[in-house]
Amino acid sequence: MEHWRDTVARHRRAERFAADSEQPARRQRRRVVAVLTVVLGAAVLAWTLRIAPGDPRFYLATVGLAAVWLAGALAAGRPLRATEELGRQRAPRLVVTGLAVGLVLLVVFLAGAVVVARVPVLREPVQELLDHARWGSLPAVLALTALNGVVEELFFRGGLYDAFGGRGAVLGSTAVYTVVTALAGIPLLALAGLLLGLVVALLRRLTHGVLAPIVTHLTWSLGMLLLLGPLLDLLER
Repeated sequence: MEHWRDTVARHRRAERFAADSEQPARRQRRRVVAVLTVVLGAAVLAWTLRIAPGDPRFYLATVGLAAVWLAGALAAGRPLRATEELGRQRAPRLVVTGLAVGLVLLVVFLAGAVVVARVPVLREPVQELLDHARWGSLPAVLALTALNGVVEELFFRGGLYDAFGGRGAVLGSTAVYTVVTALAGIPLLALAGLLLGLVVALLRRLTHGVLAPIVTHLTWSLGMLLLLGPLLDLLER
């Protein structure tokens, strides 16, 4: 445990040094790229979630959204090595940490479904979102959900997080992530963006990388996709 704390402390010092020593022009470029990516990604996300369930355009739009986040993450520069933040021997521990946090989030959100099922104004938009899996191809929706979970973390907890830098990175990246999801027009998706965004941003800060946030995001998003619909149907009976 003591070795773990020392390792994390060393990497935090290295991260602060890298942020302080980064050239202003490079930091400015990173921020410009982040802003452009957020604006374009928010527009594509809002359009994607308004496509009728069963429409083949949904799959193309979702792939396009993933491409936006991935391009933004790469263009922002300084890509993260997902399995080497604390040394290769730490990767299994980071995966377990991300999985545990994701399962806790999943339980919390599924418990909240008890409230959602009794409030039509909250339930109906969620049901419409889940209809993409019900009326379309579930394997395709699962694969696209996983793909977007990975690239969202690469951008929001990668390029965008670095664009903020310093102590403001956690709150800044969380605020932007929340606003982007809120633009989709689904109240509970905005709440999910706030809670999920804050948790994975804290994981990024604590683990100095994106591996644990990616695992948390995938555990939560795939679990919600598979379990939320049946749970809501059960509660409505």
